[in-house]
Amino acid sequence: MTQLMGRPILEVPGELGGRPLPADLLAGVRTALVGLAAVGVPVLGLWVATPYADNGAAGATRLAGALWLLGHGAPLVRGAAGAPLTVTPLLLGVLAVVQLYRAAAGVAARRGPRPRWGGPVAVWAGYCAVAVAVVLHCTGDGLFRTRVLPDVLVVGLVTGLATAAGARSARASGPVRPLLDRLPPSLRPSGGEAAVRGAALAAGAGLAAAGGLLVAVAAVLAAVVGGGRGAAVLGGGPAALAGLLLLGVALLPNAVLWGAAYALGPGFAVGAGTAVAPAGTALGPVPEFPLFALLPAEGPGGWRWAALLLPVLAAVVPAVLLGRAAAGRGRPAEPAGEPGAAPWSPVATAAAVLAAALLTGAGAAALGWLSGGALAGGRMAWIGPVPWWTGLAAAGWLVLVAVPGALLTRHRALRPAVAVPGVAAPGDGGVGDGGVGGAPLTARARLAAQAHRGALLVRARAYAAVVRLSGPREG
Repeated sequence: MTQLMGRPILEVPGELGGRPLPADLLAGVRTALVGLAAVGVPVLGLWVATPYADNGAAGATRLAGALWLLGHGAPLVRGAAGAPLTVTPLLLGVLAVVQLYRAAAGVAARRGPRPRWGGPVAVWAGYCAVAVAVVLHCTGDGLFRTRVLPDVLVVGLVTGLATAAGARSARASGPVRPLLDRLPPSLRPSGGEAAVRGAALAAGAGLAAAGGLLVAVAAVLAAVVGGGRGAAVLGGGPAALAGLLLLGVALLPNAVLWGAAYALGPGFAVGAGTAVAPAGTALGPVPEFPLFALLPAEGPGGWRWAALLLPVLAAVVPAVLLGRAAAGRGRPAEPAGEPGAAPWSPVATAAAVLAAALLTGAGAAALGWLSGGALAGGRMAWIGPVPWWTGLAAAGWLVLVAVPGALLTRHRALRPAVAVPGVAAPGDGGVGDGGVGGAPLTARARLAAQAHRGALLVRARAYAAVVRLSGPREG
């Protein structure tokens, strides 16, 4: 009792107490420092392993801070000429966003009173305080330099969006319901919000898998028949090679998205006046970088047109998901009290596919924009896919494949079962009833019944042949 009375009541976690403001601020600071350490430890390790390093420890820390800021999408300046660098290593960006999302969700989930500016706002403030310190540290001389105001604004915006998403994660809300609510009642797929979101996610995952497959095939071809492309990167020593490989791993999600844009058809650019697409490749001089060694050789497309089959395969799963949802499978029952969800009309099914295509196209355009940027000035002012072309291609492929696929799946799911000749009709209580309580036979059950009847007939004929060959019985 003395211990309970001696403890301040506002410090008790749970319903009676809240989390103090300094604790939330420190949560944001800790989140930023963890992400900064994930970038700084490899950079400092390479600096230690590099013999005769030109820069000291301050230069290595400035490089680590600049890469950490670049992972948030902050624009940097490279070299003495001040060339812009805006290509975001998406692996570092995903790491930062996931950490912020989890930290904000954890703070927002705690119950009890908190200060007005506590909670996710304090997490955001603590994270931004570390970002401001890193920006100021990287303003000096070095290979990469920051621009204070744009970098602070970009990091603050990205941090605010990730923190807000984590704080609102308990409420499941998305852009699908308002989009479907705008349709007339006769064309609206009732209860289809979850199905549309699932189809869009499945389409995005399929396109990402297609991009990853193309990157893997390009890596194998470069290793087998590459003809020594990219061999110049081996001349910098083990430490330089390790640094390039680590940077390539950080840019691997960018390469996967570029591969997805290639499979969709529009492709991507590696500088002004260049094109890398299934229709053909036109390249000029490209920087010596391991990922650039995976680019296809210049010339017409030829067999590379086969890459267009990958978006077709990626749209099969969304078509099946929406077709099953259109038939009432995997959806909740209607409020009127029917035993199952009412099927959608063909027009409502097509509307659901269009909604999923809009979400997929918007996501593809946004990711295409995030994966590209400027590598330098002049010719390398933009590398990566064209965002709006990539979004249109993703939406178009999904509509082209998923609309007939979803309608076909819906038709097959709603088709009534046909009785099998020689099998008891549904509802007569026989052995060949096809299901419990006289339920109609499904296609698999019909095939099983026919196979069983054929096996019995073959066995009976074989037994009759054996009896005839054995001759008459005695007695």
